[in-house]
Amino acid sequence: MVDQPRLGFCCKFILDEPPGTHATLKAEREATLHMNLTSVTMAYLAKLEPAARRTKLSGLVAHNLDALARQIAWVGARPPMERLLRMASNVLPGYTHPIAQPIYAEPEMVALVDRGLAEAGALARRLGVRLSFHPGPFCLLASRNPAAIANGLSELDYHAEIFDRMGYGGGWHPHGAHINIHVGAGDPGVAGFRETLPRASQVARDLITVENDENVFGLEAVLQLADIVPVVLDLHHHWVQSGGEYLEPDDPRIARVKESWRGIRPIAHISVSREAVIADSNPEALPDFPALREAGHAVRDLAAHSDLMWNRAVNDLVARHLVWADFEIEAKAKNRASMQIARYITEREQAAAIAAE
Repeated sequence: MVDQPRLGFCCKFILDEPPGTHATLKAEREATLHMNLTSVTMAYLAKLEPAARRTKLSGLVAHNLDALARQIAWVGARPPMERLLRMASNVLPGYTHPIAQPIYAEPEMVALVDRGLAEAGALARRLGVRLSFHPGPFCLLASRNPAAIANGLSELDYHAEIFDRMGYGGGWHPHGAHINIHVGAGDPGVAGFRETLPRASQVARDLITVENDENVFGLEAVLQLADIVPVVLDLHHHWVQSGGEYLEPDDPRIARVKESWRGIRPIAHISVSREAVIADSNPEALPDFPALREAGHAVRDLAAHSDLMWNRAVNDLVARHLVWADFEIEAKAKNRASMQIARYITEREQAAAIAAE
């Protein structure tokens, strides 16, 4: 169980230094690559001779496993509030694709992957880093297209297998680990999700969570699944979908979200509209959705994520919600944004403590 309030970033590490502080752009690119996972298209692999294909893929996998460990180590060295990481999905490029599957089945590759994932998982647990995945939109369980369902299940089981090999395959969301997805198509909706979920592996069913979106599946719709999967509350999606509502921790729907996690500390998501879109907004006040729409801002533009957590009123809202949930910061500046809001909340708490003395 994860009790320490946490917040963190998603998938990609961005250098904290401003552009130009490295000696050369090449050095900056190399430093970024060192900390991030990479991938390759299956079309490119298919063009290679078998030996070259094997060398290319094994090299990428070795790099990704090392980069994942470096990310976990970096997060684990941060203050306890910041020890949360959403891992990138491309740990094992092409793992479910026919062109790569034979290579992943070779003993040398199995040993490489087993060792790298086990070490990364052990490192995360030792450092108290909470981990998650958020597969892409093609990983869905509600669809009328059998091929889409098959692909969704394959992707879900792939992420579950990675977690399993990292040591998170035993029971209900161990150490707070989870694989978060969206419901899928409006038809068949939540009923289709319920029908498909039993076809996933047991490990996947123990790790899966479902998130509200800003379109078809708002919070009330997703809460219809709270009896079978934990609900991940995205406050920004809810703000857009509801037309501007801000949920507070004492909202009755929050209690239902918490119950869905069955004793595990929940995860929530936060972001804010892009700085350039609502540049004239007061950073000390919560953005006013109806007023912004009246001013001519498109819903799609308001839904897009900012680079940093620039709105201090939204940051205060996150601070209030940290009493019950951890937060993944879905801002484009990744770790820079999560460090920013963590620093803001810490300073806010310190100021409040001094004022109370």
